[in-house]
Amino acid sequence: MPSTQRNSGIPLIDKVPWGTHFCLFYEAEDDLFDAVSGYFEAGLQANEICVWRMPPDVGLERAMSKLRARVDDYDLHSVAGHLQLFAVEKGSAFDPQAVARFWLTMLDRAIASGFDGIRGCGDGSAQANTEQAAEYESALPALLEGQPALALCTYSLSSASAMDVFDIVRAHNLTVARRDGEWQFMETPELQRANAAIRNLDDALAILSTPFPGNDLLTDRERKVLAYLVKGASSKEAGRELGISPRTVDFHRANIIEKLGARNMADAIRRVLSG
Repeated sequence: MPSTQRNSGIPLIDKVPWGTHFCLFYEAEDDLFDAVSGYFEAGLQANEICVWRMPPDVGLERAMSKLRARVDDYDLHSVAGHLQLFAVEKGSAFDPQAVARFWLTMLDRAIASGFDGIRGCGDGSAQANTEQAAEYESALPALLEGQPALALCTYSLSSASAMDVFDIVRAHNLTVARRDGEWQFMETPELQRANAAIRNLDDALAILSTPFPGNDLLTDRERKVLAYLVKGASSKEAGRELGISPRTVDFHRANIIEKLGARNMADAIRRVLSG
């Protein structure tokens, strides 16, 4: 069965699960070609169909020439239809529903042809501050959910305002920038908090991995709650990170105390840390 974790081909991102919707800001045209070629190279090696709806300012012949110099066996992949380029006419109206249908059709063709999935790339520079683009970007996560597909959206920094950049970053799972040959990872405040929570949880789970009396009596959910409590989180904080209510955390807390035979939560934590 094909792996659900795919090599992104983009530095700083590494592997991503199917359904990932991520974004690239680029400064110069060569930054765009360097990033897209790495993205597609990884897909071609992983039995994926790669499809690029190119920026209107990038001509088809120039794109082919640039990719031929960067992608191994480009001509073979192109002739076989494994790497397909579609030129978007400059000034053409952006139809979110038509573009969504395009990607679904390409996905169906990829699966029917025996490929693991599809790796798509499209440029949103011309529509960065339009309602149509916002509608399309907000609909993409639902479109990708459960599908063997990756979506990379590219934006030229020269055409995006500061507010555009902020809104675009918030609309994607992951965002990187390529400027003058250098890479930069861009995190939203939400992603920063999530990463911090994951690191904290990993630390606590490492503590809980050491055997302690009653460990085998706890459910997986109780262990996760206990992990946050060991880190000093309140019921409200633990509930927010686990996606449950503080009352549910308190319910698990009572079960943990009872199962560990502790007098209170402080005693339960002492038993865990003392082994």
